[in-house]
Amino acid sequence: MSENILNVAGLKVAYGGIKAVKGIDLRVDRGELVTLIGANGAGKTTTLKAITGTLPSSKVEGSITYQGQPLGSAKSFKLVQRKLAMVPEGRGVFTRMTIHENLLMGAYTRADKAGIEADIEKWYAVFPRLKERSGQLAGTLSGGEQQMLAMARALMCHPTLLLLDEPSMGLAPIMVEKIFEVIRDVSSQGITILLVEQNARLALQAAHRAYVMESGTITMSGNAQDMLHDPRVQAAYLGE
Repeated sequence: MSENILNVAGLKVAYGGIKAVKGIDLRVDRGELVTLIGANGAGKTTTLKAITGTLPSSKVEGSITYQGQPLGSAKSFKLVQRKLAMVPEGRGVFTRMTIHENLLMGAYTRADKAGIEADIEKWYAVFPRLKERSGQLAGTLSGGEQQMLAMARALMCHPTLLLLDEPSMGLAPIMVEKIFEVIRDVSSQGITILLVEQNARLALQAAHRAYVMESGTITMSGNAQDMLHDPRVQAAYLGE
């Protein structure tokens, strides 16, 4: 029996009279890479923000448990201490800090200085561009470089669960390939991932399981490889 890491049950999110998420259920088990795909405005990012408690102007209903404990009223900045990290849509790097300082911020819950420096070198090896520019302000990096930095920063806390929100958005094709190469590598290391992504083909190719979200509801779920070859998914999201 797989250990459940994240369980979302009956999640509803409303902004005023607008229902963005309409009672969805999803789960992520230890070691899985689960993807949530769907068109713009389907409610994918809202779902991640509900999980991380970053929807102050909305009404959130339903149950969200992480490693068997309710997230409920948990402050978003406390989640990193519980080994839950998110790479937000738009990357969200600290633009007026250097690359190195951003990575140190990712490890702010840790006290093992030698381990932190070893991890920085580890991610510099994965993303050589970051090492070349380690003293450069993050705000001066390209979009792809900022995405690399945001992912490396999130991984500095040794997350049990990593949430990725549209990591390929706005990136050149060669950079998208690199980002997904890293996502697959991180998954192979046993880190549990929930990936929200518009590039359905790449997401399904990388994932173990998948959910399809349309207009605030989950319309399909199952094995990612099976869904990659499902005619309904192909017609709606893969351009086939």
